[in-house]
Amino acid sequence: HVPQGPVCTNLGLKPGQRLTVKGKIAPNAKSFVMNLGKDATLLGLHFNPRFDAHGDVNTIVCNSKKVEEWGAEHRETVFPFQKGGTAEITFSVNQNDVTVHLPGHQFTFPNRLNLSVFDYFDTQGDFTLQSLSWE
Repeated sequence: HVPQGPVCTNLGLKPGQRLTVKGKIAPNAKSFVMNLGKDATLLGLHFNPRFDAHGDVNTIVCNSKKVEEWGAEHRETVFPFQKGGTAEITFSVNQNDVTVHLPGHQFTFPNRLNLSVFDYFDTQGDFTLQSLSWE
């Protein structure tokens, strides 16, 4: 069972805006997830840093989900997270993609579902949300 963190709806994030997430990673973390999308069934970005889960070690796996259908997994090998540490991640929404800003690294993930607004955000797994801010 994956612990479910807070769920945000009606965020109203549009291109040009960004969401900054801060929190604490569990000392024995296996993985955690942040989902950004229209609602729980339409996820424009499923962001999943894996310390050791599903055969991945210290890898960030990103994907999109349309109802029950997952897209192709995208892997980032840069892994700036530490068990028991804190994490600050900023998601910048652009017209055609989302830029993920990590400490010392950034990458983009395409807006495969062509969402014009990101209303939904949640966190799951070995991560405790401390603050959420958007501008």
